[in-house]
Amino acid sequence: MIDPLVGLGWSDHWATLLADHPGEPARVIRHDTKVLTVQTAARVLRIPMENASSDAVVGDWITVLDGRMNAMAPRSSLLTRPNVRGTGDQVLAANVDVVFAVCGLDRPLPAGRVDRLASLAWDAGAAPILVLSKTDIAEDPVGVRAEMAALHPTLDIIEVSTKTGEGIAEMRDATAGKTAVLIGESGAGKSSIVNAMLGTEAADTGAVREGDSKGRHTTTSRQIHIVPTGGCIVDSPGIRQIGAIGNPDAVDALFDDITDLGADCRFTDCSHTSEPGCAILAAVESGAVDLLRYQRWRDLVTEAEETQQRADERAKRAQARSQGRQSKKRSRRR
Repeated sequence: MIDPLVGLGWSDHWATLLADHPGEPARVIRHDTKVLTVQTAARVLRIPMENASSDAVVGDWITVLDGRMNAMAPRSSLLTRPNVRGTGDQVLAANVDVVFAVCGLDRPLPAGRVDRLASLAWDAGAAPILVLSKTDIAEDPVGVRAEMAALHPTLDIIEVSTKTGEGIAEMRDATAGKTAVLIGESGAGKSSIVNAMLGTEAADTGAVREGDSKGRHTTTSRQIHIVPTGGCIVDSPGIRQIGAIGNPDAVDALFDDITDLGADCRFTDCSHTSEPGCAILAAVESGAVDLLRYQRWRDLVTEAEETQQRADERAKRAQARSQGRQSKKRSRRR
């Protein structure tokens, strides 16, 4: 019998990180509001959150001792998205290698949405792959792929249909030996893709509305599934809004065909907006870089820088408030 931990990605790397912590090694395979579900080599355990770290999420490697979470290994990556309802980020999964950005061809596909999904992957330290799902009902899947390849030349693209089986083997190959996660809108076909990759109905699926092709949240919790051909896949609830990107480096990684040109600019502090001798602007003018792609890059960089600045300012204000409270406490003691 194959060790389920091996199927979940257990390796000498994780064994070394947890070697000094007593207990059974385990991986968090599901995270509900009040319970962590973890897989050890011998069993599946449900750990109430009061017996676990509040930071633990799906994908984390931990040790379990006496029914409690004892330690958590340092993460290799952390997939998050900006919290559209407030400050801070929403954590999606830990220790992820590949992010499949799933976009259904039964609905409009804005270039900006793909940019944002891919930026989340780069920000996490994972490799993004664009998955064009539902090709069997698309009017012109070949044309859409060509358009997406032109708009996103640095992204790998996989076309998928769970009805015909197209692209499933390619997704399995991309997952082999890795931890992958599916992100995208509700109704884009993520759970159907998971089932097709597993060869069984492990994930709940649901219908989409005829009017706008949007689906309900049939997946309500993130959960890891072992893929029989190797690797594991995380199914996740749909993302309606991605929020403001806050990492300029992640944006630059997505547009590295543009940013790599910056090494040839005349000035080392070139902003790539108006300076003479800007290699990027020269490439735009010559047609080597598409003008709309350049504009998308600049817009996302500006958004990320402004978001980062606001976060820094909030952190400074919070620190000032904390220092003020501490100062008042010291004054009262005197």
